Amino acid sequence: MSTIAEIRPSPIAGTWYSGDATRLRREVQRYLDGARLPTLEGEILAVIAPHAGHRYSGRTAGHAFAAVRGQTPELVIIVSPMHAPYPGSMLTTAHRAYATPLGPVWVDEPARTELEQALSELEIDLTHVAYDTEHSLEIEIPFLQVALTGDFRLLPVMLRSQSPRVAQLTGQALARVAGRRRTLLVASTDLSHFYPAEVARQLDAEMLRRFESFTPEALFEAERQGKGFACGVAAVAAVLWTCRELGGKQVVVLHYSHSGEETGDDSSVVGYGAAAVLR
Repeated sequence: MSTIAEIRPSPIAGTWYSGDATRLRREVQRYLDGARLPTLEGEILAVIAPHAGHRYSGRTAGHAFAAVRGQTPELVIIVSPMHAPYPGSMLTTAHRAYATPLGPVWVDEPARTELEQALSELEIDLTHVAYDTEHSLEIEIPFLQVALTGDFRLLPVMLRSQSPRVAQLTGQALARVAGRRRTLLVASTDLSHFYPAEVARQLDAEMLRRFESFTPEALFEAERQGKGFACGVAAVAAVLWTCRELGGKQVVVLHYSHSGEETGDDSSVVGYGAAAVLR
């Protein structure tokens, strides 16, 4: 019988972002320092951030995490898609911590148990997975390690289901957990994939408008109508539903870019957006 390691080893350090701690910290700090933010009035409940390799989306991600720089949450809940075909509509880690070159980030096991109980009451299972290769959750962690002050615990949530119903119920369950702690939520998503830059800008502008509407149902409607796309649409919707339960008032878009701005190839790009949810 195999034993699961206490700390999940990173499958993407050294490829999706630097595997060297000093270089990684310096790069993340550069992205944070480069952010130019609008005036944000109110408390930030959540940020929406992209999840490509830092080379491609780090500039935009830097805007999301610069908005919460210096904050001291007890708990950070990251909600991301799960790109691999694991069974189950919703997953979390079976490990006790995530490793990055900047050190381990420990899972808030009581919060994970509370979420599991809340989801069970809603007839949704939370599947624990070991040694997953999902990049879209881990990619946000180094930004949190550099931007936040003090220690925080992590509650990782990965959604296989893109169902509006599952997203809404996830939001309700997460609100119960988040409401008991000083919590920051992170929704991980990229925007449109592999359109020419001019088309991508139009699609992404529409999806970002849907984010700002603070109407989770509108995100799914945009996808159904082909007006905008986000690979983490359910993750964003779940976080928006959570924030509505917690008294959120508005969503402010902080930055937009696409991969062609880094590669020089505008023929087929991936869109990246950053936003903050305020109350």
